[in-house]
Amino acid sequence: MPELSPPAPAALAREALRAAILRGEYLPGERLVEAQLCERFAASRFTVRAALQELAGDGLVEMRRNKGAHVRKVSIEEAIEISEVRMVLEGLVAARAAVRVSDGQASELDEVALLMRRAVGAGEFHRYSDLNHRLHALIREIAGHRTADGIIATLRGQLVRHQFMLSLHPGRPQTSLPQHERIVEAIRRRDPKAAEAAMREHIASVIDHLRTLDEVLP
Repeated sequence: MPELSPPAPAALAREALRAAILRGEYLPGERLVEAQLCERFAASRFTVRAALQELAGDGLVEMRRNKGAHVRKVSIEEAIEISEVRMVLEGLVAARAAVRVSDGQASELDEVALLMRRAVGAGEFHRYSDLNHRLHALIREIAGHRTADGIIATLRGQLVRHQFMLSLHPGRPQTSLPQHERIVEAIRRRDPKAAEAAMREHIASVIDHLRTLDEVLP
């Protein structure tokens, strides 16, 4: 079997910058200064520019004429539209996960759901947000639908700021916890229709909460 080539420098810079944006190290609307990115990621200007162009294609970065690159802001209206697309795709993924799940993976889902319940009980909502992300990622991993996974990852990246704020919204974790538990239970029962319905119900609830936000997040 031939050896795999190492990732290209542009790909490394792109993924490192993507991760930094998703972690909130660069805020929506913030300018991404090429010289600073070159220094941070030990990359050439050509490499950084290529990475910025690719992230612009993913909807994470906005290229402004004569003003350089900025982290793209997403309005509440656009966040709702993106979530509507996510609802369809993540419903499909949940159904597929219910068909493909192994006993070991079902136990792992149970473990994450239990940790989520404990986080809510302890008022650890930042941890709950991290576990929420982990659960959705595990479901996508079980489903093994590479096309849907790639699209969902891009869509979720555009919503990262909104998702973080929603996780801290009063009462939101208590609302979403039983929704996640229903998703896990349906996948464990190997019931694709119930898994899809539970996932779509969960994303619909996210959309309802987005509508309660009165202004575009900074």
